[in-house]
Amino acid sequence: MGRKNKRVEHAPRPIGGNSTETESHSDGEWHVRKLTGSSATKTYRCPGCDQEIRPATPHIVAWPADIPQGADERRHWHTPCWGKRLHRGPRG
Repeated sequence: MGRKNKRVEHAPRPIGGNSTETESHSDGEWHVRKLTGSSATKTYRCPGCDQEIRPATPHIVAWPADIPQGADERRHWHTPCWGKRLHRGPRG
């Protein structure tokens, strides 16, 4: 008789291995999710630098924590742009 492969059950993980954290900054509280390259499948435009975030590029997704429908306000950021957003001057 052939062998039967035993399936090992694991606890479910968030899609793409990503998890959401809440960060508090001078511009408010934000839900922040770090996406891996393998879970980034579309092209987005970073609000920090106005450049494209290409598929398979690790990046940040952030949305305001204090807005009930905050997930509708999600924005995809390059990781360095998210970190520097509070230190840049007004764009002209």
